[in-house]
Amino acid sequence: MGDKMTINVNQKLKDYIDNQILINYGDNIGGHGIDHIRQVIERSFELVEEFKLDVNLDIVYTIAAFHDISYKDDPDRHEELSAEYFMNDEGIKKFFSEEEINIIYEAIIDHRASLEYEARSVYGKIVSSADREISVDNMLKRSFLFQRDKHANENPTTNEIIEYSYKKLSSKYGKGGYAKMYYPDKKYLDFLSNMQSLIEDKNKFIEREKELAKNL
Repeated sequence: MGDKMTINVNQKLKDYIDNQILINYGDNIGGHGIDHIRQVIERSFELVEEFKLDVNLDIVYTIAAFHDISYKDDPDRHEELSAEYFMNDEGIKKFFSEEEINIIYEAIIDHRASLEYEARSVYGKIVSSADREISVDNMLKRSFLFQRDKHANENPTTNEIIEYSYKKLSSKYGKGGYAKMYYPDKKYLDFLSNMQSLIEDKNKFIEREKELAKNL
């Protein structure tokens, strides 16, 4: 993502999250590991800065850090389970008021791309937007890993995994796709344009993901 930006948050909070929470992403299902989480944290702060959002950065950092913590347990309900994971962590709650705890809890739930309602706070909108990918190649690799892990019991071929990936990304990022983006900056708009062009040429999509999959 280029030069690393400075993340200005309470150092004790950051140390707690880095040492107690982020270490749990090592065994998360493909595409939702620590690299993704660090990108979402960085993107969250980018969007706060670019859109000049008046928010509590400790809250932003915490939501981004927790948002996928339970993905490995149940991808279909991961937002709810991740929010519950946060609520069950008595250590993290010491850093926040009851009102702030509720904001974080709701925002973790509200980050999901397929959410049927608008995120309830600016915090949910920030992390939901930061959770959208901005690199086509990264998205293709993450999608391949996710579909490979999700369908592992079926022992799918590479072509079958790519077919699953194409269907999922078409519904998410294709024209009229369900992916929500509350703060569409240039990075995201460029990504979306490139992704939609690739989706419209399925053979090109297959060739590109197959090439990327060789190194996964």
